[in-house]
Formats: sequence, C-alpha cells, structure tokens
Amino acid sequence: MTNVLKGTPPMQTAECLEQIAPYLFATIDRKRDDLEAQGIDVISLGIGDPDRPTPDHIVEAMAKAIRDPKNHQYPDYAGSPAFRVAAAKYMKTRFGVDVDPDREVLALIGSKEGIAHLHTAFVNPGDYVLAPSIGYPVYSIGATLQNANTYFMPMKEETGFLADFDHIPAEVLEKAKIMFLGYPNNPTGAIAPVEYFDKAIAFCKEHDILLAHDNAYSDLSYDGYVAPSILERTGARDVAIEFFSCSKPYNMTGWRIAFAVGNETAVQALGKVKNNLDSGQFTAIQEAAIAALTGPQDCVAEMCALYAKRRDSLVDALHAIGVECEAPKATIYVWAKVPEGYTSESFAAALLEKAHVIVTPGSGYGPDGEGFIRMSLTTPDESLLEAVNRMKSAM
Repeated sequence: MTNVLKGTPPMQTAECLEQIAPYLFATIDRKRDDLEAQGIDVISLGIGDPDRPTPDHIVEAMAKAIRDPKNHQYPDYAGSPAFRVAAAKYMKTRFGVDVDPDREVLALIGSKEGIAHLHTAFVNPGDYVLAPSIGYPVYSIGATLQNANTYFMPMKEETGFLADFDHIPAEVLEKAKIMFLGYPNNPTGAIAPVEYFDKAIAFCKEHDILLAHDNAYSDLSYDGYVAPSILERTGARDVAIEFFSCSKPYNMTGWRIAFAVGNETAVQALGKVKNNLDSGQFTAIQEAAIAALTGPQDCVAEMCALYAKRRDSLVDALHAIGVECEAPKATIYVWAKVPEGYTSESFAAALLEKAHVIVTPGSGYGPDGEGFIRMSLTTPDESLLEAVNRMKSAM
C-alpha cells in the first residue's frame, strides 16, 4: 500500500497495515458525525461509552491529585505502588484472589492498550493467536500488526457462544502463542461456567499457550449472577493473565486506566514492552482509580440496576417489533438477530439511513458475528425506546 503525500516522494507503509480494515468504532463515530453535521438527530446504540458521569468521589480524588506537584513528573512504568496495591486489594476483596502487587500487577493505559501490547511480548511473525470468532477486534488486530496469524475459534448460539477450542488443527496449535477469551463476553453478553475456564486452563497448559482473559465487564452483571475471575480456578496462575478496566463499572472510559494481573512471566513481559513504548499513566489518574477500586461500590450497584432496567426495556421493545434477542446476564450490550433478508451490515446500514439509529454490525466482531447486531445500553431510557420505534418504522 502506497500513501503519497503532496510534494514528497511516495511513502511506503508497513505491509501489515494492508490487512487491517478501518477500526470499527472509529468508522461508526465518523458516520454519526457526518449525519449530525447535516442537522440530523442520530441515536447511537453503537458504542459502549457510559452516558452517566464518573462518580463524584472519583472526580474529587482526581481534583486533589492533580494539584499535587509530585504527580506532575514521570509516573512509575509499572504503575504507582499505591495503585498496584489497590488493584491487588480489589482482586482479594472481589474474587478472593491473592496477587503480588510488585510482580503480578501492571497498570495499563486502558485494557485495549494492554491487550494489543501483549502480542508484542509473545507473538513472532508467522505465529498464531487463538481468538474467539466473535470478539473484541484487538485480539486479532494485535496479531496482524506482528505479522502473525489469527485462528478464529468458532462461537455458536447453540453452544452458548462459548469459543470452541476442541477442533483446532495440529499445525495451528504448534505455532499458537496466545488464546484470548473474554467472559462476560463483548459483544454477545454470554457468560461462561467455571468448568469452561477449567477446561481452557488445562488446554493451555497442555499446549504451552498463554491464556489471556479479558474481564472488563466482570462487575456489570444482573439477575443475581456474579462473574468470576479466571484466577480463582486451580492452575490458572500457571498459564493465565487477566485484564480488568475501570472504564465500564466506574464510567471512566475517557480516563484510560486499567490493569493486568496473573502469571508473573506474562505480566513482567508485558511490562517490559510497555517500559520501552510508553511512560505509564498519569499518576493523578491512578489516584482517582485507587478511589474507584477501594472506595464505596454503591455507584457500581446503581449502574447495574440502571442497565438491568434498560436491558429489560430494550429487549421487550425489540421482541414487540419481531427482533429476536436474549436478555444478557452481564455486560452493557444486547446481541440481536437481524431480520430475514438482511446481512449484519445491510441491516445496520438500513437503520442508519432510514431511522438514523446506529447499531454495530455483528460481522465487525469476527466471522461468526454475521447475522447479528450489537446494541449498547449506554443510552438514556427515552432514547432507547425512541430508537426501537424508529427501527420499527424502518423495517
């Protein structure tokens, strides 16, 4: 691929960039902005960006921290000792899991960054990454940027959208370095029984594969369901690294603060990559995250109650217009089937053009996402119902 800048010789970009389509959510943002620039009222159910503000006690902690001159200097590469201790306390309080804050905890500039950089730490050109066939795009994009390959583990509705790693070809397993899983799952909302985690741990041990579990939605669950950490399971510490984020439970998406915990070798390898590629997250933001992780958790319970209410309203409204979907027990998304005669992209395009409603085509999450759309609950109640009314008129 050749990008030509005016007045300069042709500039050749890296070959791996040719394999990457424009980032799904950046494309959605651009379409929304184009319509709004025309004066069109657009309701976006496309991106999981909380519509409620960050809780006051977190903002107040940040306001105090930002005025402290010691926080104006370079942060610790691995995260401040206080932040890593807070993350370790969270793991103990929430899951009953003990982790060493010095060796088994690493601060991240958002979990997306950590997941992407994990490839740099473990994947060589020509290697394989095992990714769910419906999942966060960065699992496979990170492999592409390393000139590596992705094997998509099938995910089917009839098996609860659990990624199937029982039938991976031997030649792929020989070169597989990382298996990515994420439950509660984005985008399907699926949850995994602990027996599934046990099976994945045993599989990765047998084949010498790092198991990376994306647990960004562990605190957003409903109907009495409580999501586990994979590190609760026997043997997980031998093969697993787990990613957590403050973005969704604490409405801190723009703050870009998260952490990785688990296997010491994996955490330290990821830290070595980050030492050389970034300078860590602003310490004041880490102090705000400490307030989030160790402070009162009423705000999380309130968000869960709000999302559960929105989920029920959206699912009922979708059923009323003939759209098939299940009420998820976790995450902030509803995963719905597209009507007969549409593909994921054509239905999303029709809703955008006719109803001015943005949804995310399931095909953007991988090959088994075709035939579905994802709708986010991070939209005020009245806008959710208005979006469904518009959808009905467009179908």
